[in-house]
Amino acid sequence: MKKLFIIKPLFVMFIATLTFGAHAADVVTDNSIGMELARDIASETVLACRNDGYHVSAVVVDRHGLVRATLRDDLASRFTLEIAERKANMTVMAWVDSGQFKKSREDIRQELNHIDGLIVMEGGIKITSGGFNVGAVGVSGAPGGDKDAACAKKALKKLNERIEFAIE
Repeated sequence: MKKLFIIKPLFVMFIATLTFGAHAADVVTDNSIGMELARDIASETVLACRNDGYHVSAVVVDRHGLVRATLRDDLASRFTLEIAERKANMTVMAWVDSGQFKKSREDIRQELNHIDGLIVMEGGIKITSGGFNVGAVGVSGAPGGDKDAACAKKALKKLNERIEFAIE
């Protein structure tokens, strides 16, 4: 009879563990970039390029490729908005800067360029905070993707402390 009393509580604990484990993924916590930080990254990126003499657009997307902030400098072409967004999306898809991806995967560049929302060009930079990929910034309008990327990097460097401590 004593064995039954010992086995029954263990069985109940086992079933409870299975039940709680099965529902653990019903709600997920997502570390993604917030609106204020996204806005400030876009603004600082455009200003960095403006200081270098370039008129660009900057688009910040969250970790899922959803637009969080968009900013077009006064003299930037309207097409730079779409290109910047597609560069940021490419960065989110690969989780490496778009220029690095372009260099390492030239073999699939043309195929990816046919996917809506993506473009394999330099100028997309990932945004990490506390070890998490929280988003990306895409830039377009400078005479070359290397210059676009440089503006984004200047902005991220300027906001580095804020970005690093965004996730506690």
